[in-house]
Amino acid sequence: MRKELLINVTPPETRAAITEDGLAAEVFHERGGRQSLVGNVYLGRVHRVLPGMQAAFVSIGLDRDAFLYVQDVIPRAVEEEAEEGSAEEDRPAAARPRIDDL
Repeated sequence: MRKELLINVTPPETRAAITEDGLAAEVFHERGGRQSLVGNVYLGRVHRVLPGMQAAFVSIGLDRDAFLYVQDVIPRAVEEEAEEGSAEEDRPAAARPRIDDL
């Protein structure tokens, strides 16, 4: 599989695309003053845990806290184990990782 990274920067926009065998696999578009936070890595501190929603609010140094859902935190090993076993909805609630524990 042949992969290419294409980047075009013309103020005030930056565009990037990843192609696989000549077909666009991912496309990113960012305008100046509207930088995206998605995909960035942040050091944060859990500010509040909402067990009923299986989510947490994490302070990452911005005006508002980031929202983190339990599925985004589950370690890769647990996901692979779940794929080998029964489907997520078929597993008992006690077998699923809880946001409080993670």
